[in-house]
Amino acid sequence: MSESTTICDISDDVKEELRKFRFSKGQNAALILKVDREKKLIVVDELIEDVTLEDLQEQLPSHQPRYIIYSYKMLHDDQRVSLPMVFIYFTPRDSQVDLQVMYAGMKVALQKEADLTRVYEIRDLDDLTEDWLKSKLK
Repeated sequence: MSESTTICDISDDVKEELRKFRFSKGQNAALILKVDREKKLIVVDELIEDVTLEDLQEQLPSHQPRYIIYSYKMLHDDQRVSLPMVFIYFTPRDSQVDLQVMYAGMKVALQKEADLTRVYEIRDLDDLTEDWLKSKLK
């Protein structure tokens, strides 16, 4: 049996945006990626700069999965500032099963392409809060 099956490809635009996003510094920002079912390709949905997780909730479709690369400006108790980057896999329970399968099948490949180790999954947009992220990053 092969190690993995390619469900879809990662577009060159996504690879370039991931590279640029990784080296951007500053405020909270989100790179939202989605699967284009017809083209069987992961594409950029939206790039949002200076966005809180609560604001991001309003930008995301509540019934469709998305991959979110999020750069978070975190103030520590000792006043240090860090900029952790996380991979958030959003897969709502009520999304179409074929979409859930496509997204789940590409999650690891995209995580490797993004070169991120902090990977979290949410099923409900209401869970996507700063408190939730801080608890994960501790």
